[in-house]
Amino acid sequence: MTHTLARRASAEFLGTAVLVATVVGSGIMGSLLSDDLAVTLLINALATVAALGVLIWAFGPISGAHFNPVVTGVALVRREMPTGEGALYVVVQVVGACAGAIVANLMFDLPAVETSTHVRSGAGVWLGEVVATAGLLLVIGALTRTGRGHLGPVLVPAWIGAAYFFTASTSFANPAVTIGRSLTDTFSGIAPQSVPLFVVFQVLGAAVGAGLTEYFYPRRGVRPEPLDLPDAVHDGPVR
Repeated sequence: MTHTLARRASAEFLGTAVLVATVVGSGIMGSLLSDDLAVTLLINALATVAALGVLIWAFGPISGAHFNPVVTGVALVRREMPTGEGALYVVVQVVGACAGAIVANLMFDLPAVETSTHVRSGAGVWLGEVVATAGLLLVIGALTRTGRGHLGPVLVPAWIGAAYFFTASTSFANPAVTIGRSLTDTFSGIAPQSVPLFVVFQVLGAAVGAGLTEYFYPRRGVRPEPLDLPDAVHDGPVR
């Protein structure tokens, strides 16, 4: 593995680890600070949005800041990255997510690994994962296809933060994060038996989001918008 690839993989590992540590840790802190579930969810969402924005800004220039196997998977399907590199990304994302959950547990004097008992299931919850993941992939696709990737640290967390509150699943939208959150029996946890279907519907959502990206922001055959030029330029001679 080259030094450059190792650096990219390390960025994906660390970014995913910190993201999950934030999700789990802020959920634990929220539960300690308040018995009100709305307050706890708000604390959890605000911390996640803030950390995700920083992580995308810090690691985007290095690895693209995927932190998510379905984001990497879509890039692989589109042949935007080598297969071996994509597979490595997915592995380090999952391992990083598990490490992040363990760190969060230890910070609050909990067992390093404690299997979650929080069952999350039902048609509404699964539909929420489709919507959250599809929206995430569409936002990312819109940013990259329009050359506005610099807005990623703002718009991607904005979508995740909004989806925390308008989806029944509270917007996991990430298979690696889902797996990591199965290792904590706290506010943010998810029971292991709920993980497989969450991942299935996240993959389905990613496919929907990728399809919407191709529909709204096609790679080729797009007629450019006319430039808003002064009248003097329009009326002038063609050179």
